[in-house]
Amino acid sequence: MIASMAAAGKLERLWIDAQEWALGRMHGLWARMGNGPAAAPHLATGLEGEWAAYFELKRRGLRVVARRWTSTRARGDVDVIGWDGEWLCLVEVKTRTERDITPAESAVDEEKRNMVRNLARAYLRTLPEDERRTVRVRFDVVSVYSTGGANEFTIFKDAFGWQ
Repeated sequence: MIASMAAAGKLERLWIDAQEWALGRMHGLWARMGNGPAAAPHLATGLEGEWAAYFELKRRGLRVVARRWTSTRARGDVDVIGWDGEWLCLVEVKTRTERDITPAESAVDEEKRNMVRNLARAYLRTLPEDERRTVRVRFDVVSVYSTGGANEFTIFKDAFGWQ
């Protein structure tokens, strides 16, 4: 039984790797054809970092249920929402192409934290009422440094709370 569980984990990781590879190829093809999503360079960097974080979080076992989730009740979006065991995790991703004095995660300031908290409240309202009262919520931040063609991740679990 344990061997089959390990094999399933390995197969799942291979499947995640294949999805990430395919998405990267599609983005490259779009760029060569000039048909990719038009975005300012900093927005494109942010989107690429969100995708990279999405795949990394899946590799680490997060069961992702939403990406770039929005609500009519609150402004903004949550980059990734997923389950880590019994924890509902709302993840904010910050991407940089170089390291400088200010780390990427410092961009999750009080205004951004309040926006994510408001979105969390809106998301919780989508759950059944009995589940809503008992669900444990965690706010995580992922810093992605995309330098030299490789991504480095720093994951800050429980980076901030409801207060």
